[in-house]
Amino acid sequence: VQLQASGGGLVQTGGSLRLSCAISGRTLSSHVMGWFRQAPGKEREFVAATRWSRNSVLYADSVKGRFTVSRDKSMSTVDLQMNNLEPEDTAVYYCAVGISLDSSRLSYFTWGQGTLVTVSS
Repeated sequence: VQLQASGGGLVQTGGSLRLSCAISGRTLSSHVMGWFRQAPGKEREFVAATRWSRNSVLYADSVKGRFTVSRDKSMSTVDLQMNNLEPEDTAVYYCAVGISLDSSRLSYFTWGQGTLVTVSS
């Protein structure tokens, strides 16, 4: 499985962005698709995840109610809709494939390259 994230950019506080992760290769029904982010000088942190085969999702507390993760099996993509963005959301965002619907980086075994999101105040 290979992943390609896109959709990052510069947005003002309160604005929205939609990230997309294009998936190539064989996707198993047991796979979990996750989004993580890493701000400058900080550890990579969990943002959201969804099971590939059914509509089961998990969000970090910091993004609940603002971000929505969704999958499009026909297009082989997993999107992250980000609304009401805050400067604290500024980071490089990564998509990843895992085997367990949880927030631990250790559960994810394939990572895409990141896409930069910058939220100006």
